[in-house]
Amino acid sequence: IVPVKRQVTVIDSGLRPTNLLPAIFFSSGLYCFHEGQGVFTCARSRPNDLITYDDFSWDSKVFYNSLWSELLEVIPEFDRLKVKSGWAGLYAENTFDGNAILGEWPNLKGFFLANGFSGHGLQQCHAVGRYIAELILHKSPEIDLSIFSPERIIKNEPVYEGRSKII
Repeated sequence: IVPVKRQVTVIDSGLRPTNLLPAIFFSSGLYCFHEGQGVFTCARSRPNDLITYDDFSWDSKVFYNSLWSELLEVIPEFDRLKVKSGWAGLYAENTFDGNAILGEWPNLKGFFLANGFSGHGLQQCHAVGRYIAELILHKSPEIDLSIFSPERIIKNEPVYEGRSKII
């Protein structure tokens, strides 16, 4: 698991869409979530994203240099957008298969892992929290997430759906 810096930029597009436009996803990995009133949060994972433990600085140039032109190709009206703000944080990137590592580490009783979400932690946290709690309490998990067990790493058995990570 490595800490990879990711940045999110908040823009005001100046547009006021009348139709529901919850999100835009590009094949490059660029995404924009419509927060309402023409405000979007935009980001993309990049191959050269910094591995760091302590750099949480946000730089608007990342948006202008690597995201804006792609947005303009699809939505030319974004030529008048204004960058409002942004933030940076760290993803716990699982370099083994890009999926979470969930469960008790073999031969280390009581050492439970729930990490390596590679950016999907908020999406998966509720199910994972319940799953790990049930394991700790020695209950049969209601949702079987054992495919993400740490044993797959020891056995060198990455979890893939097709040719890429599951989520």
